[in-house]
Amino acid sequence: MTADVLSALTARARAAAHPAREPCHCGTGAAVLADRPDGVVVRHAGTVAKAHAADTDRGDLAARLAVAAHPRLGGILLPPLGERADDLQGRPVTCWPYGTPVDRETPEAAPWEAVAVLLARLHRTPGSVLPAGLPAMRGPAKAARAVARLRAAGPRPEAAPVLRAWAALPAWARDEAPMPDARTLCHGDLHLGQLVRTRHGAWLLIDIDDLGTGDPAWDLARPAAWFACGLLPPDEWTRFLTAYRRAGGPAVPADADPWPALDVPARALTVQTAALAVAKSAAARRPLDEVETSVIDACARMAARPPELAEECAT
Repeated sequence: MTADVLSALTARARAAAHPAREPCHCGTGAAVLADRPDGVVVRHAGTVAKAHAADTDRGDLAARLAVAAHPRLGGILLPPLGERADDLQGRPVTCWPYGTPVDRETPEAAPWEAVAVLLARLHRTPGSVLPAGLPAMRGPAKAARAVARLRAAGPRPEAAPVLRAWAALPAWARDEAPMPDARTLCHGDLHLGQLVRTRHGAWLLIDIDDLGTGDPAWDLARPAAWFACGLLPPDEWTRFLTAYRRAGGPAVPADADPWPALDVPARALTVQTAALAVAKSAAARRPLDEVETSVIDACARMAARPPELAEECAT
């Protein structure tokens, strides 16, 4: 983002942090927390301002903001500072309280139980709470965009197994047909980076850009895929899944094999991760690292054999 837009976004964050227009005496400057085409986030003191992607549907964003601001979602989603988006040079802007993210340097301390309980509570949200016009969650759309980015990167030998695994997925997982179950409120892009701790010590989910109705199994798909591909230790996966079930999460059976529900979403997230890995390595003109290679290898096994992902990646 250009310097003048960043400056304007910083001013929005400062104004939201000091709504009474009193002079700023908090002793802090501004920090850019993210600067990507799909979202720019600037922090000032205890407030962040986010410039969403320019092609964001304003109606969809308004419905998602209404969900995040609803009292029924209190203690689950971080509430916005205001229930509508402003405009900044053609991009919608929303403001939020700042929360402390999960520490990436201490993965062994990842709050898997906390995120599992929040997810189960989100998935149990009554349909009566959801506003009219709430769109479908954008999980499959994000996977499709990752594959489109892979194709745009040009011919790469590593792309072949990823594209074969993508072609083997059902149409709904490729965002080419409606989801079979589209009644549950879902986050749409669940990972530990979507979790923050408030100043009161509570964990909350953030980032509503992909929020909507859909199959709740998609929200479990990333940790499921990581576990199946050996990137998430079995005990952490067990902690996450057990906490989700105990909290009444509806995505998987309470006491039966979870993989019939998780298999297709986990495959799709594996393809998405692999597609982005190949595209990013091509753009940076660097070789694939060990983790990236492991998800591409998983795609090759997925394309070659029909069994569930957990079995494929474990062999």
